[in-house]
Amino acid sequence: MKFRRPRLPRTRTGQRRLVQAAAALCTLALLPSTWMHLATDDRLRSAADAPRTEVAVVFGAGLWNGEPSPYLAHRLDAAAELYRAGRVEVVLVTGDNSRADYDEPDAMRTYLTRRGVPGARIVSDYAGFDTWDSCVRARKIFGVEEAVLISQDFHIRRAVALCEAAGVTSHGVGVAEPRDSTWYYGGVRELFASGKGALDAALEPDPRFLGPREPGVRRALAAESRTS
Repeated sequence: MKFRRPRLPRTRTGQRRLVQAAAALCTLALLPSTWMHLATDDRLRSAADAPRTEVAVVFGAGLWNGEPSPYLAHRLDAAAELYRAGRVEVVLVTGDNSRADYDEPDAMRTYLTRRGVPGARIVSDYAGFDTWDSCVRARKIFGVEEAVLISQDFHIRRAVALCEAAGVTSHGVGVAEPRDSTWYYGGVRELFASGKGALDAALEPDPRFLGPREPGVRRALAAESRTS
């Protein structure tokens, strides 16, 4: 079957309408990202000026041969820095453990303990399959009401917006990365992910797996208060 190129309007009026339609589609595509930028401007901090908060949440970002990817390692480095500075008491690591051979939370826990964060201060969420799921589970399963969120700078706004929508008062620490191909890929991906994020915030769907409440964060905080 011979492929036929779509015919473009020949009249000036038709061409103008085509341009207007394209502009309208671009505007609609950018609305979710614009909303997230406007909604989170006053919620972003650096690691140095992050508010003192009981819990930090670190989102998974992939494993390489069972170890945290460079981007995930940088998020965990920021969490360890906040813990050592006394700005957070507990780190909630949330990621994908949908397969027996892929365990983001345990790899994140191991990385943090190697950098001086006690295992008793680390709580694992094994069903943080995406940002929305992680935020909802932080609130409904682990009882987190306020947290410092840690992710790359191109993702942190979406994380803050979604956790706020899920009922977690959030402060975002964006980890800076070199502007390489991976960073640009992540930025472009966010344009598409922001659309799903806006729908999640509006419709508030249940995460893929909810389950019963878990006392890990409460116990870790109680242990911290006993030793302080």
